[in-house]
Amino acid sequence: MEAALGPVFGVDRQLIRDGTYFVVEQDGGIVGCGGWSRRRAVFGGDRDRADASLDPALDPARVRAFFVHPHWARRGIGRRILAACEEAIRDAGFQSAILVASLAGEPLYAASGYLVLERYDVPLGGGLALPVVRMSKDL
Repeated sequence: MEAALGPVFGVDRQLIRDGTYFVVEQDGGIVGCGGWSRRRAVFGGDRDRADASLDPALDPARVRAFFVHPHWARRGIGRRILAACEEAIRDAGFQSAILVASLAGEPLYAASGYLVLERYDVPLGGGLALPVVRMSKDL
């Protein structure tokens, strides 16, 4: 997990600047977060990159950067954030969404109607890799 922090699991401030990132708070603390993007990247934190905008008529939106605190898992938080993302994605004119899920996140997305497109490993360096699942959903 430590090797994945940054290259895979990291803050992407572009989602915040775009206004497409949602949080769930409890007692003043964040217990879950996640968002979507109208840009090409499917995962990863802040990067020095020019990330071009997607065309809603041609491209699927990207569901990105979902995290739920382990003490708050399996309470519907991820599902609520995903529903808010999908509503915003539709409102922005997109017809579909894609995402790259960790194996831990795959059941949430599958239960929400996302279909597996492919499975692959993201190289992390030092001989380590993170297995992920690319998934999609027509909205």
